[in-house]
Amino acid sequence: MRMADATRKIAPVVEEDERPVVQPAPVRSRRVRSRRRWLIPTVLLAVAAGWYGWSTYGKQGTAETVVTEMPVRGDIENSVTASGLLSPIKDVDVGAQVSGQLKSLKVEIGDSVKEGQLIAEIDSASIETQIEIAEAELANLEAQMIDKNAQVVLSAANLTRQRALVAGNSAAQSALDEAVAALATAEANVDALKAQVRKQQATLKDARISLGYTKIYAPLTGTIVNTSAKEGQTLNANQTAPTIVTIGDLSTMTVEAEVSEADVGKLKVGMDAYFTLLGQPGKRYPGTLRQIKPTPSTENNVVLYYALFDVPNPEGTLMMNMTAQVFFVRSSAQNVLTVPVAAVHSGNDGKSGEVTVVTASGAHETRKVEIGIRNRVRIEVTKGLDENDAVVVGTGSGDKAASSSRVNARRGMPPMF
Repeated sequence: MRMADATRKIAPVVEEDERPVVQPAPVRSRRVRSRRRWLIPTVLLAVAAGWYGWSTYGKQGTAETVVTEMPVRGDIENSVTASGLLSPIKDVDVGAQVSGQLKSLKVEIGDSVKEGQLIAEIDSASIETQIEIAEAELANLEAQMIDKNAQVVLSAANLTRQRALVAGNSAAQSALDEAVAALATAEANVDALKAQVRKQQATLKDARISLGYTKIYAPLTGTIVNTSAKEGQTLNANQTAPTIVTIGDLSTMTVEAEVSEADVGKLKVGMDAYFTLLGQPGKRYPGTLRQIKPTPSTENNVVLYYALFDVPNPEGTLMMNMTAQVFFVRSSAQNVLTVPVAAVHSGNDGKSGEVTVVTASGAHETRKVEIGIRNRVRIEVTKGLDENDAVVVGTGSGDKAASSSRVNARRGMPPMF
């Protein structure tokens, strides 16, 4: 007993926290990994089956559907479009015909002027001096003319006397010959002086005309659209006539449209035309084609011809160099039944065609129709359809058809099938 007690005393005491912890075997982790090994192939198999089912049966479920549209009653026109610029029907560059300093300019840009109105004045002092010189020279020639005429009278009297003396054998024949020559010389001097007088009269007349050119008048009624000279500026008209102002008749404007060579053959003088402006897209300005210029212009290897027509401008709202969208009307109709061009299969005669109509039961029916005016977007149907027929205009997927139905609904069109 004592030894046992001693033994118990000697044996070390192991505390509870220092006892070894026995870990359980990882049975659960092995089970999870095992399940994952079976789950991944199952998921992949399901995805493959779903893709196969969609590719096989899903596409059949989204089969193409027809896109339809109801015929619309309205206006239609077939026209040739072009762009152009506005310019006055008449415009004149008013220049100076004499040299000198621009003494006064009596108008400004935008002023309205009447024909014959004084618009500018050039300093006339130099021309007035030329007139005085010409008048003095003419007076000198006229005084010389009196002397020359007197010489003619004297020579004629001497000739008469010499003839009487020769007839009475009182003078030699040579004296008579000299008298004849003297008279002829005197008459020639008079003729030469008369020519000088006429020349000087013309010079004086020209100087007076030049004096009139120092006052510049408007050659037509219109508007001052440009000024090229200023008061005090010296104008030299010896080589070219310097422009002082430009006057344009803005009461009527001319549209100069650029038409491509592919479309110019479709135009005829006298056909109806109209244009719209960038700032007024809804307003039309009508006119009649007046002229097609025979000489084209070439821009970037594009040949363009110029077609002109005139429009009245009583209120002055049309201004120079405005950009116009021009339409030359080949044919037009009002309040007619129209469908999209894609809906009609035209015949060879251009007056008949076929359309496909979706009936109330959903069946497709081909109808023969008579067609009229067409443009790039719509075509007139004169016979074979009414406003309640659903005309096939194309095909597409269900989503595409729904989208087209929404677009047409916004445009006031019936939904597409």
